[in-house]
Amino acid sequence: MKKKVGVMGDSSPDRLNVIVEGTKIIGDFIAESNVRIDGEIQGNVSSSAKIVIGRTGIINGNLVCADSDVEGKIEGVLKVENLLTLRSTAVVTGEITTAKIQIEEGAEFSGTCKMSNFSSSTTKTIDSAKENTLQEDVVY
Repeated sequence: MKKKVGVMGDSSPDRLNVIVEGTKIIGDFIAESNVRIDGEIQGNVSSSAKIVIGRTGIINGNLVCADSDVEGKIEGVLKVENLLTLRSTAVVTGEITTAKIQIEEGAEFSGTCKMSNFSSSTTKTIDSAKENTLQEDVVY
């Protein structure tokens, strides 16, 4: 039997974490499945899958994931293993490391961008993030 492909990628829809608008998380957020953020996270966000930041989504912290689609705001260090897409409403301030980047007209980016093929996998980075969840300023 073939694996069902969900809307967000190769994980099924029941493996989607959603942080809805009006929700605020203070602390690190670690997931192994797809994540959609429409609320606010004050802390580091890590996933071995795709992270979507909706128009109302805000991350004040570092982001580590396989793929990311950004419509909202991020301030921090972004490490995206494959494709980072900055939509026209995105506002990103910080340091980006990614294999591929797509930037729509109107997106705002202030910081540095390094194109990399990632010698280590996101999973190893996620494990490293789990070990450092008690540290205030984790740099990935």
